[in-house]
Amino acid sequence: MNREVREVEYTVHELAKLAGITSRTLRYYDEIGLLKPARWSEAGYRLYGPREVDRLQQILFYRELGVDLETIKQIIHSPSFDELKALREHRQQLLEKRRHLDALIASVEKTIAAKEGGIMMSDKEKFAAFKEQLIEENERKYGEEIRQKYGDEQVDRSNDRLRKMTKAQFDEAERLSQDVLEALKEAMQDGNPAGEAAQRAADLHRQWLGLWWDHYSKEAHAGLARLYVEDERFKAYYDQVHPGAAEFFKEAIWIYTGMKDR
Repeated sequence: MNREVREVEYTVHELAKLAGITSRTLRYYDEIGLLKPARWSEAGYRLYGPREVDRLQQILFYRELGVDLETIKQIIHSPSFDELKALREHRQQLLEKRRHLDALIASVEKTIAAKEGGIMMSDKEKFAAFKEQLIEENERKYGEEIRQKYGDEQVDRSNDRLRKMTKAQFDEAERLSQDVLEALKEAMQDGNPAGEAAQRAADLHRQWLGLWWDHYSKEAHAGLARLYVEDERFKAYYDQVHPGAAEFFKEAIWIYTGMKDR
């Protein structure tokens, strides 16, 4: 006797528990068209099947990598979306992340052992540990926004440049960073983003970027300046120089890069 085999289905609560997210998150994914249920029960409950479970897995993979929801929606709903290829890419990116975390953990453990007197740590090892901690902090604070704007490849290359920096190169970057703030402070007194002081601040900023980016472009420089105004954390950093400094600096950089009227 043949019996119809029915696929396993999950309610919102069941799938949320399975995936380790909230029911509210699943309902929101439905509302924005990111993950629709397979069907609705007669009682009016959302029901999800194997295809939706696989799709949710993809969404959570991308979220783990810091991709915003709108971009995820465009990716997974694209006719050219290749699930197997995406999984392989996720695996590679997660392996890279694991290698980074393993290196960070090893550096922290070595630092703890050195503090406890168990081992001696060279200045080079201390600096390497410091750089890994700095990368981790930057990723936590700004990773999602920066990766969304410039892409994983560019950010990963920037992080690699930091890892390869010598102490002298890092000190130079720190000096330039302070010089930018001092020049910006002086330019704010002048009040003219096209003035000599403001343009000097923009040029110092370009020099600073040259230590972090493997390729400089005026478009990327202008885009970063826009982010300094749009992101409250960056805005607060520059506005500590003087109220309105972030907006002023953006204008100065746009003039410097020739992007102001585009």
